[in-house]
Amino acid sequence: MKFKAIILVASFALAMVSGTAVAEDTDITVRVMSKDAKFVGTSMGGARVILRDQETGEVLAKGLTAGGTGDTAKIMHKNGGRRAAMADESAASFKTTLDLDRPRLIEAEVYGPLAQPQAAHAASATQWVIPGGHLSVGDGWVIELPGFVVNVLEPAAARKVSASQVESLSVSANVMMMCGCPITPDGLWDANQFEVGMTISKNGEKVGEEAMSYAGSSSMFGGEMPVTEPGVYEIIVHAYDPENGNTGIDKTTVVVE
Repeated sequence: MKFKAIILVASFALAMVSGTAVAEDTDITVRVMSKDAKFVGTSMGGARVILRDQETGEVLAKGLTAGGTGDTAKIMHKNGGRRAAMADESAASFKTTLDLDRPRLIEAEVYGPLAQPQAAHAASATQWVIPGGHLSVGDGWVIELPGFVVNVLEPAAARKVSASQVESLSVSANVMMMCGCPITPDGLWDANQFEVGMTISKNGEKVGEEAMSYAGSSSMFGGEMPVTEPGVYEIIVHAYDPENGNTGIDKTTVVVE
């Protein structure tokens, strides 16, 4: 390490004396991790990654994370800590090589999962990178993406019903971690730990809240929405983890005649 540091200092000094900057290939690996879960990869459409020079705004590289969700045993274990390695070759990543001629403060912006636009979030971070100071070692540059993927499956958007014919409507939703990992009772992502429910508004005003419960199959939750008076109803289904604040939502509308 001391020898490499001496070489780097000498290289910078030589560049300053000669008045020219010597560019050096610098590998960067960016991984996007679902909060409290695994990596966001191909199965979820990947996450978009943009690397910028934070000082100038220049886009240095961009692309998508690709690959699997990673090794569950490496990621989800009680003894994890800041020195615990989480990524292996199966963990989704975006890889690039930048031709750097000087230290740069680089901003990484990520957005995804791209296959679930209603649940997609953006996150960013900055880090100094020096020529030849690769960020592809270890876990690489890991950026956490918060949220749940919530898909309201029933009722379909803009469905019309008659208030005189029904007293309630069934509401069902699929809820997953951002990596696409399933939620089940007593599972690694425990359905008993999460709060899933709906907020109901009529003609733009909140009229109530209803709880939803696990519906018997992986990641499926259901509940009932009372049908009373005519109007346009908006249903916002949320998933919430009270242990860390992780939250995700999806919406649908119903026309009651």
